[in-house]
Amino acid sequence: MAPSLLRIRALEKGDLADVIAWARAEHFAPGQGDVAIYRHTDRQGLWVGCLNGRPIGCIAGVRYNAEYGFIGMFLVQPEHRGQGFGRQLWQRALQHLEGLTCIGIEAAPDRIGDYASWGFAPASPTQRWQRISDGNIPPAATPEGLSLLEGSAIPDRAVQAYDAQRELSPRPHFLADWLHHPAGTVLALIGPDGSCHGFGRIRPCLLHRGEGWRIGPLLADTPALAAQLLNALMARHAGVVLIDAPAANPEAGTLLLQLGFAVVAETLRMYRGSLPAVPLGDVYGLACLELG
Repeated sequence: MAPSLLRIRALEKGDLADVIAWARAEHFAPGQGDVAIYRHTDRQGLWVGCLNGRPIGCIAGVRYNAEYGFIGMFLVQPEHRGQGFGRQLWQRALQHLEGLTCIGIEAAPDRIGDYASWGFAPASPTQRWQRISDGNIPPAATPEGLSLLEGSAIPDRAVQAYDAQRELSPRPHFLADWLHHPAGTVLALIGPDGSCHGFGRIRPCLLHRGEGWRIGPLLADTPALAAQLLNALMARHAGVVLIDAPAANPEAGTLLLQLGFAVVAETLRMYRGSLPAVPLGDVYGLACLELG
């Protein structure tokens, strides 16, 4: 079939089941509610490609703000690959993100060369870690002066400010949806002055076979605080637990090894444009690879 037959349109609510199934088949381990949050973050930034009226691929090109965007959820059904459909979806996402200072992507090893040809440069690896948790983890004592808060008890402004100082670009709209989604658990370490010293979320996800849990984001002042958050999150949720850790934080891998995690996959973070100078030393787990 000629690539010109592909019709690209905005992703609709009725497409979510297909997109989630595709992501699951490709071992993306989509979390419950993830794709709907991507759609809400930038309603013009998710598309499906249709062939004879039937969706056969998708892509997200989400603008976080006037400077930063991210490309993800780039999928074409196996039987339709190699026919130029993926290239058309890719060009649609780039068109939507035109003019931004920086665009990011998480590249599978076999696609690094393709993205480099489009002007994306390597930044650092991202490793997916896995552990089987039995949920039987004794609670650790919260460090003096900090409180471990959950859900609606967490001060939103403190978490937003903490996140904005440690991510490439402030993402208040995305983060609000992400942390207030009812699936899973959100925990934060809050000081007596209301300041945040770390937070994390665990959510149910769909594995290639069966179900499990994904942790992310996970940010903390120190490895010890990150460990406390990790253990507190896993103590509530037994089963396969996944976390995507940036290699730009060398403490993350050391900590995850100590807690019984093992690397099961690796991707490469790549950027096109001017990358903001933001240290990632406090980032132990990314919210999601699909949106950075």
